[in-house]
Amino acid sequence: MGGDGQLQHCDYAAEFIKFLKELEKEGPDTELLIVGDTFGFWELTLVRGVERLAHIIRAHQAIFDQLRATGARIKVTMMVGNHDYDLACDPTFVEKLQAYNIHLDPSLVLIRPVGDKRIWIEHGQQRDQFNSFPEYGNAYALPVGYFITETFVSGASRHSDFGRGDWLKDIRSVGTMQIPEWMLSNYFYREMSTVLRWVLLPFLLLAGVTMIAIIGEILRVAGIFDYNIIFHNPLMSRLGIIDNVLQVVIAINSVFLILFGIPALVVERDLMRTLHRFRLRTSHGVTPNLDSEAPYLKGAQEVFQEDDKVAVFIFGHTHSAFLRRLGPAGQVVINTGTWLKLLSRVPVRFGLLPSVYYPSYRLNYFRIEKENDQLVIDYVEIPKTPERELTWLQRLVILGNVPKSPEAIPARTIIDL
Repeated sequence: MGGDGQLQHCDYAAEFIKFLKELEKEGPDTELLIVGDTFGFWELTLVRGVERLAHIIRAHQAIFDQLRATGARIKVTMMVGNHDYDLACDPTFVEKLQAYNIHLDPSLVLIRPVGDKRIWIEHGQQRDQFNSFPEYGNAYALPVGYFITETFVSGASRHSDFGRGDWLKDIRSVGTMQIPEWMLSNYFYREMSTVLRWVLLPFLLLAGVTMIAIIGEILRVAGIFDYNIIFHNPLMSRLGIIDNVLQVVIAINSVFLILFGIPALVVERDLMRTLHRFRLRTSHGVTPNLDSEAPYLKGAQEVFQEDDKVAVFIFGHTHSAFLRRLGPAGQVVINTGTWLKLLSRVPVRFGLLPSVYYPSYRLNYFRIEKENDQLVIDYVEIPKTPERELTWLQRLVILGNVPKSPEAIPARTIIDL
């Protein structure tokens, strides 16, 4: 929650309030743990100081009123993430949140005992090289990720109202590595002049056909294959004027590809060499994946090896919910996911059109408790369907091409104590 402009809107407010009301029925030994990144005020608002929290509370008063009511019946604990790092730097926040029965714990790691086993809980920013704080608790010791978010996301927060639609507010839902392509996609499908889009559309759609035509023409000129299947085939010969129009489009496309495509490839190759010199690209030409789950799985494995009493390793940060067995004794790793909108990249069916980012939600929670001599982990999803926000052109170019289903999570997982 948090931000300016459209980012103040909370898509899941009704579902979250209903969830909190249900928790009021639990006994006093129940604890709700919110594993960091509750707020996005540090880089997402022009308000400064402790007043930033009041700024968010005013925008989401119904949620905080319900947190106060729920927190009177059960314990509500809030951890600190990289997007609300200020919570770990100023003890005043502890008192401010306590007024709503929220116990702020700025520790990087929390441990909860269950029988003679332990649950390890962290947000996970310390395992992300771009968002790990060099001196945790120091408000001026900031990671690279802070400046990236401050530059891109804070601008989106303040200027989201100026777009054709409020798509810019969803920048929080896009993986770091996908932001440039996501911006290009929304520019083409939403912000580009309608006339310009329709002028470009046939050329972009026929780009693949154009490449085949160029290769066919090269083979014909070289005397290797004297037949261009694009223009000279029984079907095209019956199309008359359509055949001529198609030839004109492909001919223009061919000129553009030769005049601009080849120089663009040369520039891209030189750019990749530059990125490699700055260590932003590996020697194999692969850009580092900032959204990778590998550092967290490695961290969990290390925790399990160092302390065989840890049965569950919990983190958040990457927004991708999952539960996996890992470790010599069948320990469990949990990623809590996010209640933010999820945007999945879906490539178009044909042509060189930008990919489409398909919206969905995965509102969920994990419930962990001891039953007899077992640790039981229940996974619950709360249904939510996104509003119809894709344009008809976006739906058309991905027709039948749906995003990959998220990793399935078992409804119940049992660990013997």
